[in-house]
Amino acid sequence: MVETLKEFLAKRIELLKMEATEKTVIILAFFVFSGLFILMFLVFVILLNIGLGLILGHYIGNYGYGILLIAGFYLIFVFITLLFKNSIKKRVANFFLKFINS
Repeated sequence: MVETLKEFLAKRIELLKMEATEKTVIILAFFVFSGLFILMFLVFVILLNIGLGLILGHYIGNYGYGILLIAGFYLIFVFITLLFKNSIKKRVANFFLKFINS
């Protein structure tokens, strides 16, 4: 009986290690994929904004002002994000908790 209990506990510990490893690998894969996706998206957004700034500058008559207007748009976006910082943090935390617990 004691031997069976020891064997059961050893198998249970091994199972827990496997489950922890699986969860760790899934989370790591998610972060690697997300990181690569975010990097590619940022490159796209940067190039798009440079293009939009140049187009806007062409219509205004000064390329520098066009890029400055695009930068001003992002400054407004930063201020709006700061205003809603707490609700954004809560939503992101809830997303990751649901992802980890699933």
